Amino acid sequence: MSTANTAAPAPTNDLPAPVKTVAKPAAKKISAAKPLVRKSTAGKAPAKKAAVKAPQTKTVAPAKSTKPVSTAKPVSTPKPVKTVKLVKAEKPKKPKLVRDSFTIPKLEYVVLEALKQRANQLKRPVKKSELLRAGIKALAALADTAFLNALGKVPAIKTGRPASGK
Repeated sequence: MSTANTAAPAPTNDLPAPVKTVAKPAAKKISAAKPLVRKSTAGKAPAKKAAVKAPQTKTVAPAKSTKPVSTAKPVSTPKPVKTVKLVKAEKPKKPKLVRDSFTIPKLEYVVLEALKQRANQLKRPVKKSELLRAGIKALAALADTAFLNALGKVPAIKTGRPASGK
């Protein structure tokens, strides 16, 4: 038989050794004037992370400046450039509208409908109110004699609502 060591090999632990966390004493309150500085980890092997790690901070007194104080005037910052506001084109005010009703003979109302169809055939659809306004402008552009002739061709009618046909 061979003289080999028949003892069981020592168990190997593939898991990292548990890291012990030590509670640090409560740190003193840090004033706003003292800056916080972290410890440098340069040249050290990375430590294994623990399940819960307490923050490591160290307070260091601010270093005294060895530079001489300059008596030169501080550099002035340039004044901000004035921005130009874009002026929007003023929209023309909408004219105030007046709602009115009037009585018109049936034959003249049919002419209004015929003028609407004529405008549609000329590829310019219009509303009745647009036709009436165009007629008013046409009458306003007439000379006095032509205006009186146009008024003479329109018979006077009784104003008000027509009587009900009951």
